[in-house]
Amino acid sequence: MLFNSFAFIGFFAATFGVVHSLPVKNRWIALLIASYIFYAYAGIGLAVLLLSFTFVQYCAALCIAKQQTLRRKKLFLVVSIAIAVLFLGFFKYAGFFQFEGIVLPMGISFYTFQILAYIIDVYRGDIKPEKHFARFAVFVSFFPQLIAGPIERAKDLMPQLQKPEKFDYLTAVSGLQLLLWGFFKKLVIADHISLLIDRFFLKPELVVGWHIPIIAILFFFQIYCDFSGYVDIAIGSARLLGIKLSQNFNLPYLSISVRDFWHRWHITLSQWFKDYLYIPLGGNRVAWWRWYANILIIFFISGLWHGANWTFVLWGLLHGIWICLEVTVAKIYNFVFQKVRFMHTVLFVRIIPWCITMLFICYSFLLFRSESLELFFDLCREPFRLQMWQITYFHNTDIKAFDMNVVLSAIAFLLCYEMYIAKRHVPLKLQWVLVTLFLMCICNFGIAQEKEFIYFRF
Repeated sequence: MLFNSFAFIGFFAATFGVVHSLPVKNRWIALLIASYIFYAYAGIGLAVLLLSFTFVQYCAALCIAKQQTLRRKKLFLVVSIAIAVLFLGFFKYAGFFQFEGIVLPMGISFYTFQILAYIIDVYRGDIKPEKHFARFAVFVSFFPQLIAGPIERAKDLMPQLQKPEKFDYLTAVSGLQLLLWGFFKKLVIADHISLLIDRFFLKPELVVGWHIPIIAILFFFQIYCDFSGYVDIAIGSARLLGIKLSQNFNLPYLSISVRDFWHRWHITLSQWFKDYLYIPLGGNRVAWWRWYANILIIFFISGLWHGANWTFVLWGLLHGIWICLEVTVAKIYNFVFQKVRFMHTVLFVRIIPWCITMLFICYSFLLFRSESLELFFDLCREPFRLQMWQITYFHNTDIKAFDMNVVLSAIAFLLCYEMYIAKRHVPLKLQWVLVTLFLMCICNFGIAQEKEFIYFRF
């Protein structure tokens, strides 16, 4: 069941009505039933698989908590992690080993990482294991964030699910506003951009050199609006149900370094890697070569987490290598140019780093869209060929000026809204104005075709 479908609208309206008609203490039951209906819509087998995996990890957490010795705790922890990794690896990475016919369960990467965080927190003693299986099941399967995040921690989400907040008019309006804003980003921006650039990947022969920067920039906004649009819908939906989910994006297009980018992009995943892998490996409290190795390990796993294709692995490694270079350059910069005044101006501190960072980010995301490394390398080489200045963009392709105008106008509105309006306290009347505006834009310019969210693949 896609968020951008009439089926979801009807489903959510029914869920909203049922949840708020029940006493607060019993609402988690409705959320559990709704979550499994939502997931079973994609296939009964997938729901059974999710339930089975949830039960195994539920038992593992109880076993870890019952052990009296650290050695036995570690043993059960290792077994639990191994089961989770094998579960994820079997379904997600069969493509590496040319196994065919294996269906990738939607959201498997997200709910597996969420469960792993829970298991590790129980082992560390940060939280107590949930003894009520059904309550634990609703934590794993909560439908707004089940398929594409954000990745929530048990200590934050479980108490809310057990006792959601009572209906609040102001909270509901802000949730509705965020919900429609997510639809706007998905249907008006992301899906319109797909109409512009998908044909280039279907027919690479149409691409000439000067197309590449345009395609790279447009695809960055597509994947951003697609993914953050989903998250906004998830957060808005949860807010309407009395649940607060974590922020997952913070203006990533303003990043002045790749490190800064990962503090702004997919924040919950970055925090997960930091807390459960980077810090246990030693973080930056080790020798410089170990520090660099830790960074590369994190981003290698991050790339592998995104999919069973060498394009994702290369994408992760490129980000890791770039961050290592940033650290090195920063040390040289501070040592050599510390007393040079003009090197500390806005131009050198923000503008140039921003341009370099966004160029790298946009080009690196082409790996997400390229089906093979060969296609990606061909795209990277294209700007250096002699025909790069051929004016063929509108003549040799089926690009419609209307779609381009919608995209450019919507992106301009996106930047203005997220940078200046969304960050401020908005009066209630203005919130309703925004709700009406988003709804009108969606109805007039949104793509009616139900297109899958990009991060459903992961």
